[in-house]
Amino acid sequence: MRQTESMMKACDPKSLTAGQLMEDAVVTCTPRTDGLALARMLTERNIGSLPVVEDDTTLVGLVSEYDLLQAMIEGRDLRKITAADLMTRQVLTVTEDRSLEDLANLFQDRYVTRLPVVRNHKLVGIVARRDLVFGYTKALHYWS
Repeated sequence: MRQTESMMKACDPKSLTAGQLMEDAVVTCTPRTDGLALARMLTERNIGSLPVVEDDTTLVGLVSEYDLLQAMIEGRDLRKITAADLMTRQVLTVTEDRSLEDLANLFQDRYVTRLPVVRNHKLVGIVARRDLVFGYTKALHYWS
C-alpha cells in the first residue's frame, strides 16, 4: 500500500518521497522461477515486470514482458529457462528518500516506467510513474 493512499494531512506535493509514493506489497520472483511461471505472474497480475530477489529480499535483477517476448521470439522454451536466464542484472534503483522531482526526471530521462526501491540492496518497494501522478494529485487535493 502507498502511504499517499491514506494521506489525511496537507503537504506540499513536491515534498513527497519514493518511500511515500511506492507500493510496498511487491510481487517478486526468485532467480529459480521458470519462464512459464513468470509469464503467468505477469499476465494474471497485469504487471509489466517482476523484481528478482534472493530469499533475504536482496534485489538481483528484473524480468520484464520484453524479456519474455524476446525469449519467445528466439524460440526458447519458457518451461526450461529461469528468471536468472532472462533478467536484467544492472537494475536502476532508488532509495526511499528520493524526491518526487528526482523520480519524475529519472522516469523521463531514462524512459523507465517503474523503479525498485531499495534499502541496503534489499527490495522494500516499487514506484511507478502512475504512483507519482497519484501521490501528487492526492497531496495537492489536501494541500490546496
